[in-house]
Amino acid sequence: MKDTFKYLVLWAIMMLATSLQAQTNGSNSSYSRFGLGTLADQSQGFNRGMGSTGIGIRLGNRVNMQNPASYSAIDSLTFLFDVGMNVSLGHLSSQTASMNVRNCNLDFVNAGLRLRRGMGLSFGFVPYTTIGYNFSTENNVARQYPTTQAITSTSSYSGDGGLHQVYVGLGWRPFAQLSVGVNVGYLWGSFDHELRQTFSENGSSTSTYSGLNSIENSDISTYKIDFGVQYPLRLDAENMLTLGATAGIGHRIASDATLTRYSSAGDSLQLTARHPFDLPYTYGVGASWQHKENLLVAADIRQEQWADCKMPVMRRNGTATTYAGERGAYKNRTRVAVGAQYTPDIYSSKFVRRMQYRAGAHFSTPYLKINGKEGPREYGLTAGVGVPITNFYNNRSMVNVNLQWLSRSPSEKDMIRENFFMINLSMTFNEVWFMKFKIK
Repeated sequence: MKDTFKYLVLWAIMMLATSLQAQTNGSNSSYSRFGLGTLADQSQGFNRGMGSTGIGIRLGNRVNMQNPASYSAIDSLTFLFDVGMNVSLGHLSSQTASMNVRNCNLDFVNAGLRLRRGMGLSFGFVPYTTIGYNFSTENNVARQYPTTQAITSTSSYSGDGGLHQVYVGLGWRPFAQLSVGVNVGYLWGSFDHELRQTFSENGSSTSTYSGLNSIENSDISTYKIDFGVQYPLRLDAENMLTLGATAGIGHRIASDATLTRYSSAGDSLQLTARHPFDLPYTYGVGASWQHKENLLVAADIRQEQWADCKMPVMRRNGTATTYAGERGAYKNRTRVAVGAQYTPDIYSSKFVRRMQYRAGAHFSTPYLKINGKEGPREYGLTAGVGVPITNFYNNRSMVNVNLQWLSRSPSEKDMIRENFFMINLSMTFNEVWFMKFKIK
């Protein structure tokens, strides 16, 4: 098993390196054109199947980066390692057109271990946002005089990039029950958007009219700090209630953005926005209830203060053009999630009774404004299983398979509706590395 584990670690590192070198980030959402992109689901294999709950979940045999206070519960004898990937099939539709999209990308790499009694460490890689789209729109703008040929304007939009995060976290239990923790992360990535405008007469391209094109780009890097606290309450011999809370520090990102505008006639303009991006303050509370070793039920509520964050915006005032960070592109986002995990009998000799069965749901309000209107709401349903992969009586290491349906429902009829069916596949390795053997 240890040799297999080593090969899988090598495979995960190679996959991570490939992912970091690639410029596409596994998103075909048209809404990734706005803001910093579509927000990634920062959860691991076991809680992804539970609606991505995690603030109140406290397990000694899993890495739960959603609340760093949980690291203090990591078992003393093991080294935890998680690696996951995501495959998505999507259907995008508007009032006039529809298309199917698909993606496959590395989802996360996490590790965790205990440093000392009541203190655990975790580190890893997760995406934060994704940008990836390519679509075009056409408008009949006029008719050529005197031939009356139709003149059509085509605007082609494309974008790529997103933010990645590497982090290291520490969880500590200073008192008998209370645990506190912190994740310190480094965010980096690119913000690349391009608009190209062309004209045609009766379906044939023409150079008679000058199209206006623009390119926005930025190389973004900053820090990210999140705090967590957990307090487990023993209700009786068979039931445990764990309460949790998290908070993230918002701040201005010290990275600039550049806007380049040019036309096919040769005119060009380049502007720079100084520090036009922000990260939001975030707050969350959650709870989990565990009955024996069979049932785990969890619920979370998160609030993200995006309304106070800036984005680069171009303004024209007469003949003057400005490009600077402004508020007003975002809304505060609220996310509610519930989930459960059920194991019939972890000590059973029957394989299917030792499997972990999971289900969950979540809802979130939009964090984007699109042309002054509210962006799409998100609805999601998940179901999954955890399958033991080591010896017959060992439930530590798991293959986690989760099925997820995600819908982005627009507030306006002229916006795009997105439906995604996703398969999340991850492997959780729980290896006994630190056991001391005594020879007599």
